[in-house]
Amino acid sequence: MLKNYFKVAFRNLWKNKGFTAINIIGLSVGLATCLLILLYVMDELSFDKYNRDAGRIYRVDSDIQFGGNHFIMAVCPEPMGATMKKDFPEVEQAVRFRNYGGLLVKKGNQNLSEDKVIYTDSTIFSVFTLPFVTGDPKTALVNPKSVVITESIAKKYFNTTDVVGKNFVVNDKDNLKITGVIEDVPKQSHFDFDFFVSLNGSIQNWEINQWTSNNHNTYLLLKKGADPKALEAKFDDWIVKYLTPELKQLNMTLEGFKKSGNYIHYGLTPLTSIHLHSNKTSELGANGSIEYVYIFSVIAIFILLIACVNFMNLSTARSSGRAKEVGVRKVLGSLRSNLISQFLAESMLITFISLILALGIAALLLSYFNQLAGKEISFGLFAKPWLLPSLVLLMLIVGLLAGSYPAFYLSGFRPIEVLKGKLAAGFKSGWLRSGLVVFQFWISIVLIIGTIVIYNQLNYIHNKDVGFKRDNVLVIQNSSPLGNQATAFKDNILKITGVTSATMTGYLPTATWRSDSPLFPDPTLDQKTAISLQIWNVDADYIPTLGMQMAIGRNFSKQMLTDSSGVILNEAAAKMLAFKDPIDKKLYYLKNFDLKNKDIEAYHIVGVVKNFNFNSLRQEVTPLALLLQKQDGSIAFRINTSNTTGLVSQIENKWKAMAPGQPFQYSFMDDDFNNIYKAEARVGQIFITFAVLAILIASLGLFGLVTYAAEQRTKEIGIRKVLGASAGNIVGMLSRDFVKLVIISAVIAFPMAWWAMHKWLQDFAYRVNISWWIFIAAGVLALAIALVTVCVQAIKAAFANPVKSLRTE
Repeated sequence: MLKNYFKVAFRNLWKNKGFTAINIIGLSVGLATCLLILLYVMDELSFDKYNRDAGRIYRVDSDIQFGGNHFIMAVCPEPMGATMKKDFPEVEQAVRFRNYGGLLVKKGNQNLSEDKVIYTDSTIFSVFTLPFVTGDPKTALVNPKSVVITESIAKKYFNTTDVVGKNFVVNDKDNLKITGVIEDVPKQSHFDFDFFVSLNGSIQNWEINQWTSNNHNTYLLLKKGADPKALEAKFDDWIVKYLTPELKQLNMTLEGFKKSGNYIHYGLTPLTSIHLHSNKTSELGANGSIEYVYIFSVIAIFILLIACVNFMNLSTARSSGRAKEVGVRKVLGSLRSNLISQFLAESMLITFISLILALGIAALLLSYFNQLAGKEISFGLFAKPWLLPSLVLLMLIVGLLAGSYPAFYLSGFRPIEVLKGKLAAGFKSGWLRSGLVVFQFWISIVLIIGTIVIYNQLNYIHNKDVGFKRDNVLVIQNSSPLGNQATAFKDNILKITGVTSATMTGYLPTATWRSDSPLFPDPTLDQKTAISLQIWNVDADYIPTLGMQMAIGRNFSKQMLTDSSGVILNEAAAKMLAFKDPIDKKLYYLKNFDLKNKDIEAYHIVGVVKNFNFNSLRQEVTPLALLLQKQDGSIAFRINTSNTTGLVSQIENKWKAMAPGQPFQYSFMDDDFNNIYKAEARVGQIFITFAVLAILIASLGLFGLVTYAAEQRTKEIGIRKVLGASAGNIVGMLSRDFVKLVIISAVIAFPMAWWAMHKWLQDFAYRVNISWWIFIAAGVLALAIALVTVCVQAIKAAFANPVKSLRTE
């Protein structure tokens, strides 16, 4: 019986090749899209689950309100991990991570720059699952100046993993002893490092036992059965005894600190929630977003539903063609259940063929999708145990979903009415079919609006005036290899034609976040008057080189010796201080933050620079102070040349002459700025790609519907033409119903699309408005797509010879 169902199903599909092709193409593209998104979602959800004890690992995060600023950070004080292990029986082990920047690693006569470097405790291997290739995890990072490296690094520098006991020469002066080699950190990890340097002996003196400075990413391994919520609830009372002595040395009390509107809270974030649910300051790497996982999952479901709706619509549209078949079968004794099984068999066969094609499409497009999404997802039915069962389940769901309504609808025909020719035919006979068309175009219009809004926001970010001129600025990322020749190098480059100015600083507005420090307008360091802000050391050429503008006052001057104790505030900091005229007002800074030997310096305000964005545009501009202090780090050159390649080559030659054997690393500031929004750009590209696919699939189904509507009304069209109807009248007649449905779709889609995109834009402090024209444009575009699709077939029907259509009757 089952064999006969599929045999008859195959014959019917082969007989109606056009119908079959439209359904298979639509379903295969929909399934391929769904499969790619499924791979993406599963990859995102798998982060950090490779750890054996992933369910017991938590990160200590901080939530601090101080000096008018609110900080939500993935870091906490240096002694917190060890102290928690000592004070709380629930804590089995703790480990700290500290990012002190990259290393210059000697290989032969060359220094190679390595950025994937982290300083950590020896307990890291008791908390995280990082399998050793060689070495002892219990002792690997116990001693100072020891390092554990990944397999890739071992092979890169030594062509073997048998390197325990060997040394790296780093930064031209230090030796790091290799004490272990681990397997490469999995891609599905929220941190990605190649060098794990011992934190023992590396911590800076001012950080040791410092409870008012948050710089360490700290992870706890809780004992089995421990309740993280109950542990977290103890933190507020527990931290008091450690914070109170340090606040006292800053002339602060915890009570006064809280009365001033300030607070310090510490909490726990589960390891497996970090990648998708944490976007805090000082993360160990760029994380994903559960919001985008939801968005893409919904898009996948929508695209699949559109493909299923195509199948349902085309199947019911062909109802008159199958009506006599159903009538004859029923007269000959077929039960309704037999007919339902027959139609479901056709649906399952189409779905199976579509799934096979979808696997091929997904495999072909996977490399492009990986490039688009910034992933390294592999495609293997047997490499991922969940994939094959998921595909079988997906095929069953799609087959039943797409085939259920046609099966019950067609099998419900009454044989007497069918054989008497009383069955209504054509597009108008299906109110549900009209509803499904509305559903398809409702989704399409929502996606069109989303695409326009995302594109506008990304374009806004790219072109926004951020308060500094980021174009035509070449940045030497690390000047430390130059040593004391850095200034001489800068001066030599300034002599090159095409280089107009330069600044040397470790603080550029496209770099990552730095920690805040308090400034006081009161020499007694009264906590009520403190403001929390970032403090950057810059030179006198910083503001003009980066094209910033002064709001009031002046820039630093090399000729004015008193500027060594001067400070320039941004508008956000000046607003918090609320001086009527801030020029020449004094501010006090705890310079070395050594609480036992406080060194307070006084600075006078020489100017206020206009706000410039040095954080993501997701955040408002926060307070900032610029000090005239020498700071090695990066060197930024403003250039004006038509031969950028030649200019870079000249700068590189000067570098090689003054820093032989040292890597020459440079970038352009506008590229650095765009990299901050790489994730948003990728999401935008993926969204646009899937939106186009959804619209194409919907249009494909609409084309099929119009084709069958025209076929059902062949006699009517012929008679109208004989009676004098023009081609335009025929096209209008066939298009009218579909135009109405698109308009209804737009009315339903507009409010939903506005709500969804308004919610998405709330993540940006600086964002575009959702203008009315976007909705009009989306509606017009959807209508145009529908009309083009309809008119292609309608025009064909309108110009057909009426004699042929009437002769068939």
